[in-house]
Amino acid sequence: MVRYRRNFVLGGTFFFTITLRDRSSRILVDYVDALRTVVREAQTRHPFDIDAMVVMPDHIHMVVTLPPGDTNYSGRVRFIKSRFTRAIAASGVALNRNARGEYDLWQRRFWEHTIRDELDMEHHINYVHINPVKHGCVTRAIDWPHSSIHRYIKAGWMTPDWGVDTDDDQTPFGEP
Repeated sequence: MVRYRRNFVLGGTFFFTITLRDRSSRILVDYVDALRTVVREAQTRHPFDIDAMVVMPDHIHMVVTLPPGDTNYSGRVRFIKSRFTRAIAASGVALNRNARGEYDLWQRRFWEHTIRDELDMEHHINYVHINPVKHGCVTRAIDWPHSSIHRYIKAGWMTPDWGVDTDDDQTPFGEP
């Protein structure tokens, strides 16, 4: 059995990818309001800051910062996955079940990367915001409605034309 090694940093900043089992699904954007409600509930019950986030049809990318003294990002991811699953199942969405009778919506694990410094943070925030373009959902990052890029533009941290005509080989996105 593979042993996953997670890096637990008190009050750390992390990049996550949380993915549906069915990579052709659109359930996250079809039920984005339910997802937003669940994420807000997670923030209320288990505080954390969302530095950047994008909701794609079949996966979520997030850069989050935990409160000082806290390392439990796995609990927050588990909360979001389970509450979203229960919320949409309760609304009548037919979900597959696995052999044990559990809902089979999400991949069992998630990708985590510990943000090391400001440059690493910038690269991962850029990756979050360019993701809808990378996946061919839109031609401009600003055109994807389910992204924190709108908050960045409103705050003046990015311009509306950010990411347009980007040469991916020259622009730092994600890990090197």
